[in-house]
Amino acid sequence: MAKRHYRLTEAQVNELIAAYAAATDGPTRTRLLAVRLYGTGYPVAEISEITRCSRTSLMEWCQKYLTHGPHALADHRLGGNSRKLTPEQVSDLKERLRQYSPRALFGSDTATAEGCFWTVEDLQRAIQRWYGVNYQSRTSCLTLFARCGFSYQRPARVFKSRREADVVAFEEMVEKNS
Repeated sequence: MAKRHYRLTEAQVNELIAAYAAATDGPTRTRLLAVRLYGTGYPVAEISEITRCSRTSLMEWCQKYLTHGPHALADHRLGGNSRKLTPEQVSDLKERLRQYSPRALFGSDTATAEGCFWTVEDLQRAIQRWYGVNYQSRTSCLTLFARCGFSYQRPARVFKSRREADVVAFEEMVEKNS
């Protein structure tokens, strides 16, 4: 087994401890801890178990720390989603969704037979029409529904080609027999 040459001085360990205490986000704290553990002699397997990082990541973090210091271990990922609509557009969308029904906007070409309730498909088409923006993810549309104050409910599966007269006659027959 190769002998480890990576050792931290007491000053470096204290620097990492201070940076760890000052860090507010989890990924940065994990990196600082992993580098400190490795530099003080902990086995890589144990560090991987504690921090859930790979050996490759650990070695990259150690190299970054040696060349650039503890600030190089900060998490620079932006996270979140890239919102395609501005807050003003979302506010406008909220009003429009309450003002219009899918049937009023698209006629009989809606995702549900009645066209009374908004579905993800109808929302995607409305946003494309009103704002020229394409949402391809259902999850993003559901999040947008929630931001507009709508809750998600599955629409009833109804064939668009059904004959209303036959449905009424069937419902009358069921009502008479019960």
